Amino acid sequence: MSEPWLSAEEIATHLGVTKDTVYAWIADKAMPAHKIGRLWKFQASEVDSWVRSGGTGGK
Repeated sequence: MSEPWLSAEEIATHLGVTKDTVYAWIADKAMPAHKIGRLWKFQASEVDSWVRSGGTGGK
């Protein structure tokens, strides 16, 4: 079965950050996101891999 698409609010909750942080990461840090119409959608596995590879620029 395929992985569900998550909203910006859901991925923010998943990562423990705000929606504003998610949008900033999309714009500034190439966070993996897919724009569907006016909405951003995310796959948790893609985002988790991005975080693990240092995509947030955090420590």
